[in-house]
Amino acid sequence: MEIATLAPLLVIVLFAALAGGLWIGFALIAVGLVAMLAASNAPVTLVFATKVWGSLTIWDLTSLPMFIWMGEILVRSRLSSDMFQGLAPFSRHLPGRLLHVNVLGCALFAAVSGSSAATTATIGRMSVPELLARGYDPKIAIGTLAGAGTFGFLIPPSIILIVYGAATEQSIAQLFLAGLVPGVMLAAMFSGYIMLWSLMNRHRMPEVEPPAENGESLRALLRLLPVVGLIFAVIGSIYAGVASPTEAAVIGVLGAMILAWATGAASLRGLGDSLIAATTTTCMIAFIMAGAGFLTVAMGYTGIPRALAAWIGAMELSPYALLAALTVFFIIMGMFLDGISIVVLTVSIILPMVTAVGIDPIWFGVFLVIVVEMSQITPPVGFNLFVLQKITGRDILQLAGYAAPFFGLLVLAVALLSVFPQIALWLPRTM
Repeated sequence: MEIATLAPLLVIVLFAALAGGLWIGFALIAVGLVAMLAASNAPVTLVFATKVWGSLTIWDLTSLPMFIWMGEILVRSRLSSDMFQGLAPFSRHLPGRLLHVNVLGCALFAAVSGSSAATTATIGRMSVPELLARGYDPKIAIGTLAGAGTFGFLIPPSIILIVYGAATEQSIAQLFLAGLVPGVMLAAMFSGYIMLWSLMNRHRMPEVEPPAENGESLRALLRLLPVVGLIFAVIGSIYAGVASPTEAAVIGVLGAMILAWATGAASLRGLGDSLIAATTTTCMIAFIMAGAGFLTVAMGYTGIPRALAAWIGAMELSPYALLAALTVFFIIMGMFLDGISIVVLTVSIILPMVTAVGIDPIWFGVFLVIVVEMSQITPPVGFNLFVLQKITGRDILQLAGYAAPFFGLLVLAVALLSVFPQIALWLPRTM
């Protein structure tokens, strides 16, 4: 079958499978089967078995279930409550006051969970009721959480960076280093926007709260010590060369268990629930990676990736033009697929194109994650919006409107990262 006919057919099969409610991993396998039957005489079952096994037996992936389990344990602890109460006294004197707790809390929790949805849900359950009860405007209170919740994809230990590293055979430790400075930059940009918004909308801010009591700052600092300690134990052990990402994930699980026990949240039932939740999430990601791995091989038999690369090469796009086109492409993909699916489905096709024009694959991993972050707050498939809809009971399109300014800040961050690639590459190259 000709490529011009086969490519539209595969797109139709994919969207028909997704619209029919088929799991994403199985939808990708279905597309791969159609592609191989239409374009190749190779033994489909042998190719399928070989590629699926190869996709799931990558050593770097062993850290994935452990980091997910760590996040699930912490979700069931008192960590989010302690973080809110610990951060509140330090943000009272900034323009925007307690709105900064959303940004700082999400940044801290992202550094110990690695999941965008877990970050949004955990911080949101604590901060949204508190902020609305104190009279903060719902638009900015919920919008800051929607935007800051995406930090879980970028700030190490990021689950999606682990998936990208495994799919592209890049160093996960280097990717973690590359994501750190951009993550801090995004947090600073979000906080800067909050300050500007609060200064321009003083009439929409609640009354100034009474000053902190003597010793409150010290008590708040003590509440932050457990999570800060866990961050240093997990991330610091990787950066210091003491532990690999997999070993650091084990350290994180042990630390999370200790925190849960210290906060009185430890129980056999809670531990079992966290293990089941982590297993479910890991299996979901594994199915997606298996399906994407098989589809990648099947696409190779069709010749579509080579034709696409040749077509883009004939256009002679500059690196900036290519990145702009990819940004639009990933934003559109994000309207229909979750972040991990986007990465595993596209990276094997797109990475050769970007490396051909001289783009560093470590840098591209950070770029890709930030663009995928945008998909978390864009309807109809914005996972952070679904989480917030469950927390607030508001319409998903209304929530997307609340998150729109932070979508714009993510676009600005991509532009800054493209113009100044050292933002992501400086730390990996110096350590």
